[in-house]
Amino acid sequence: MAKEYIETGKVKYVYLDYPLESIHQYAFKAAEAVTCAAEQGKFWEMHDHLFANQNGLELIQLKSYAEALGLDNPKFDTCLESGKYAGEVRKDLALGAKAGITATPSFGIGFTDSEDPNKVKVVQILRGALPFNSFKPVIDSLLSQ
Repeated sequence: MAKEYIETGKVKYVYLDYPLESIHQYAFKAAEAVTCAAEQGKFWEMHDHLFANQNGLELIQLKSYAEALGLDNPKFDTCLESGKYAGEVRKDLALGAKAGITATPSFGIGFTDSEDPNKVKVVQILRGALPFNSFKPVIDSLLSQ
């Protein structure tokens, strides 16, 4: 999908945190951990590590994952313990809820607002870890409009 749509500029990919604390009590802090890792250029590495270790998201484990990824631990720990990105995670949750997101992973597909390019009008939501062929017809249909 990245090669056909994102890298060609046809589609803009925007990632939002949507930690479902009703399912996992440590999800919110884990979302903060990903953004703290992003400060050191390791967003996707931390994201993927947490996704692969969903049963180990307590604070001590988040810190050990940062160490395993080669992050500057004092800097990461300070970021995580301060709640520096809690507001950003709450903002993402609100945006996702407004768009109709109820589960993860979910993908809101739509158009950039012509008056405000920072806003997206979600036309369709795809839920679940779906294969590329689930996205292609939806994206192609919107691109043809």
